[in-house]
Amino acid sequence: MSEHALDVGLADFDLHVVEESTRRPVVVDFWAPWCGPCKSLKPILEKLASEYGGAFLLAKINSDENQELATRYAVRGIPSVKAFVNGQVVDEFSGALPEGEVRAFLDRLIPSPADELRMQAADARLAGDAAAALQWLAEASKLDPQHMGVRLDAAEILLDLGEAGEARRLIQSVPDDIDPRVPQLKARLQFSGAAGEDADALRARVGADGNDLDARLKLANLLVAAGEHEAGMDQLLEIVRRDRGFGDDVGRKTLLSVFDLLGGGEPVGRYRRMLASALN
Repeated sequence: MSEHALDVGLADFDLHVVEESTRRPVVVDFWAPWCGPCKSLKPILEKLASEYGGAFLLAKINSDENQELATRYAVRGIPSVKAFVNGQVVDEFSGALPEGEVRAFLDRLIPSPADELRMQAADARLAGDAAAALQWLAEASKLDPQHMGVRLDAAEILLDLGEAGEARRLIQSVPDDIDPRVPQLKARLQFSGAAGEDADALRARVGADGNDLDARLKLANLLVAAGEHEAGMDQLLEIVRRDRGFGDDVGRKTLLSVFDLLGGGEPVGRYRRMLASALN
């Protein structure tokens, strides 16, 4: 067991959770011996407590033996994880999450020394100085090499600059479940390869032969890469309507990538409905 994880009960809760949380975050894991998901989550929390080297304390509470604490903190299901800072619950989750999501939970709770440099990078990017932003992020990465947010920030800028190869390396180093930007950036990567196509030539091909689905697909990719998302999705829907099996269902699969890129809302909802109609 890590020196940064300990079992806590009612008698020492104030000492190890309330008082300790004035010095560093305390992550409280309410568990029970009969709980299957608890057995999956507990070793993840213990591993991360050790890995983070004291940046937070893990307090493990057997809820069966500490019903008063479970009731006080409204534990309705287990595992239930609650983060304390200055004696107050500031964040929480229920259920056994994968390690990437637990790590993201901790990273929200524990400021990284790289975060201030990320803010400097964001200011530089907003001012239009991509080179300075990348330099700030490089310094941030030296301070915290495992900071996934730094990697994704840099990947976004590299995609803006058209440097897809380096952006791909960074994106692929980040687990899919750690940040909602990952599927969006992977979608951007997919469409960034369309930049070398000639839009007018592709439109001419489609105009001459509506069943030239290869030209439609290339045109769709080019339109999405240029930010003309609805026009690109129109082409992809037409591919689905004309030949669902074309390119191993590439029309539908590419349309789903556009949905990932846009991240929900309109026009995604409308095009999801149109896709459902086209598939019926």
